[in-house]
Parts: sequence; C-alpha cells; structure tokens
Amino acid sequence: MGRKPRILSPLYFYHIVCRGNRRDPLFMDERDIQAFVFILRRIHERLPFEIASFCLMTNHYHLQLKSQDHSISKIMALINKQYANYYNNRYNLTGHVFEKRFFDSVILARRGMLEVSRYIHLNPVEANIVKRPEDYLWSSYHLFFINEAEYDYLPFFNPGILLDEMEGDTLDERQEEFRIYHRLRDIDFEIYKNDL
Repeated sequence: MGRKPRILSPLYFYHIVCRGNRRDPLFMDERDIQAFVFILRRIHERLPFEIASFCLMTNHYHLQLKSQDHSISKIMALINKQYANYYNNRYNLTGHVFEKRFFDSVILARRGMLEVSRYIHLNPVEANIVKRPEDYLWSSYHLFFINEAEYDYLPFFNPGILLDEMEGDTLDERQEEFRIYHRLRDIDFEIYKNDL
C-alpha cells in the first residue's frame, strides 16, 4: 500500500517531527546544532518560512512551522537532505540519517498553537534531561524572554506568534503568562508519541 498524500495548507502552522534512523542520534554536539541552524537559515533565504517554536533533541527534532509561499514537503526535504549530507560527511557515514519521512500535524486552533509549543518545549523535561524548559539550550524556550537583537541570527523564528496569543497588555505580562503556561504539566505525551 502506498503512502497517503500530504495535504498541507499555507494558512496553518504544522507540528513537524523528524527522528534519526533507528532512533540513532542526529545531534552529537553543539557543532551539529550550529550546522542545523545554519541550514535552516540558508534554506529560509530561498524559501521563506516561519517557526513559532523548536526543540532539537539528541535523536529527533520538533518544529512548529508554517510556509505561505512554498510546500512544507519541499522545505523539509531540503532541510533533511542538507543535514544528512552534512552529518554523513562529518561522521564518515553513508545511507539514511532519518528514520522515515517527517511526521506532520496541522494546528488548527489558537489553543492548539500553545499546546504544541508547550509539548515541544517540555520534551527535554519529559525526557529527564533538565528540570525546567529554560535549562535546555537547544530549544526556542529561552528566546521568548530575551531581546530580539540576541536572536537576530534566526530570521525564521518569531516568538511574537505565540506571545501574541497570551492575554497580557505588555510584553512583560505576556512573557510571564507564557512562562506560567509552560509550567502546567497536563500534557498527555502518549497522544503525541502514538502519532510519531
């Protein structure tokens, strides 16, 4: 039986997940993270997209991604192909780096945007890597609380997408609401795991 075709809309964000082949590591160290971010920047220059949140775990990564002008399948194919080329070259490997084609789930509601962001940012906490999401440096969580000039090297990342969903009148109030929302641990991680 063939794969079912993806139906992707430029109107919505998607929760994207990619895993290492056989669940092997994708990111061995900070150099791999920097290479992945460089690839995102380079592809964004040609095929613009927006990322509302992200988390790069050892053997998989999450993106909350939207593209109004280009197919998400095309963007993801380029990201994964270029990263696989880098990874195989750096570690003197051949063959597949990624387990299968990427998982995607459309995010249809405001609440869904926040829930997916919280799920993404709490991944390192759920995996017992850190106690708090702000302690994990390879996710976007800490970027919601710093000056924009400090993450201008990420032209595809826009924290305002999620902060604007909060109800506070000032940026400080919205940031505090975002922080409190991410402390709530009522996520059913099994629901997401079954989809992957």
